Amino acid sequence: MMAESSADLVLETRHRHRAEIRGVIALAIPMVITTGSRAVMDMVDYVLITFLGSGAAQAAIIPAQLIMWSSIVVGMGVAITANTFASQALGRKQYRECSAYAWQTLYLAAAFGVATLALRPMLPWLIATIGHEPGVQAMELAYARVAILTVGPTIAAAGLAAFFTGIHRPWIAVWSVLEANVVNLLVSVVLMFGYLGFEPLGIAGAAWGTLTAVCYRTLRLTIALVAPSLARSYGSRTTWRPSGARLKNLLRVGLPTGLQWLSEAVVWGLFVSVLVGRQFGTADLIATNTAWQYMRLAFVPAMGVSHALTALVGKSIGAGDRGRAMRETRIAVRLTVGYMGSLSFIYAWWGPELIELFNADPKVVLIGARIMICAAVFQLFDALTIAYIGALRGAGDTFVPAMFFVAVNWLGIIGGGWLIATQYPQLGSLGPWLAGSGVLSVTGLFLWWRWRRGAWRKIDIFRSHTLDAPPVETTVDQPATVGASNQ
Repeated sequence: MMAESSADLVLETRHRHRAEIRGVIALAIPMVITTGSRAVMDMVDYVLITFLGSGAAQAAIIPAQLIMWSSIVVGMGVAITANTFASQALGRKQYRECSAYAWQTLYLAAAFGVATLALRPMLPWLIATIGHEPGVQAMELAYARVAILTVGPTIAAAGLAAFFTGIHRPWIAVWSVLEANVVNLLVSVVLMFGYLGFEPLGIAGAAWGTLTAVCYRTLRLTIALVAPSLARSYGSRTTWRPSGARLKNLLRVGLPTGLQWLSEAVVWGLFVSVLVGRQFGTADLIATNTAWQYMRLAFVPAMGVSHALTALVGKSIGAGDRGRAMRETRIAVRLTVGYMGSLSFIYAWWGPELIELFNADPKVVLIGARIMICAAVFQLFDALTIAYIGALRGAGDTFVPAMFFVAVNWLGIIGGGWLIATQYPQLGSLGPWLAGSGVLSVTGLFLWWRWRRGAWRKIDIFRSHTLDAPPVETTVDQPATVGASNQ
């Protein structure tokens, strides 16, 4: 009798494990498409710019995009916290809370967008201070002046997409970003090269394409938010009012992430523009920009798994099942390490050939191949970073990880990178990349330790206000039915 009972327990555990694997994969796939598609939008700009036949434009695009993202990431870090609140509210069956947090992200996006406009007149000074060659500076300014306008709509789209992920309906966000990519490609081609009677705008045309695309996506997601099915399930047509308590919650949990992302954007902007570009020249800058495109193929899809894990962990914690949250995290870690590890092999083995696809200059190829070897090593640890940061965010554990990121990035990437660049200039731009690789490796190990330590178990993200009561009387799709609705 005991043997039968033990066998039943083993069988039940196996079925549960398989169901959890399917749940992680089902939510991860659309999130990988979503995050990957946004990276494709920037990569399409890079590819189109290569057809301009301008080395200055090719060197300028990543620094200009980093300036743009530096203006976006604080608000985006706050807005994506809607995923955490929506998923935990979903686990608690408090459905009106989910849509209420979605609406708050739109108000945050509007505030951040207006505030960023004040920075636009400072762009010429900022780009001149970075100090690239005059031709590169002109291209950076042409792109950044338009790209800075994307701040508001990009944050809004991120917040709404986080809501849909949090309620485990990610395919709505998927379709919006796929459509936005088509809009970006069409508008960019027309404006960059002057088709349909338009004056050729060159690199600025790529920025206008991105702006048009993110505005389209924001509108598309807003329409989905107030659609009849969402209104019935989550009361989304009645929860639109600004809420000081919910805004405070978003800022409390999300602001550390936003500041962390701002720090990372500034750090990597300085890394690319100063430690590589100004210290070693245009060839090194082009090689770094090209290698960066391939790194995106690794970390951006992994970030999709991370966002999915935030929603899964959040729902499990909201339902009071922390054991399930831990099991889902283990599954996601294996997925990210497996994926990024596979690309590590490709980068190490075929690095020169990959760089040569974008630029055949032998010097650029040699520098880029060395950078690809660095990427092959550090992204194994970066896989841990990306997975565990998603799990911690789902639990609302954002402050300590964010402070760690800020400290090690400035000390290791900027401080260590500058030290190697000045003390060992014979290494070229490989020196700063070695420093960056070390920091990324240490960060992955720290976040693994942070999750294992379990401080996240004591966090209550809703402590500053009581959830709506009673909940909306409705049936909400569960994770097993992810993808059933793509309205």
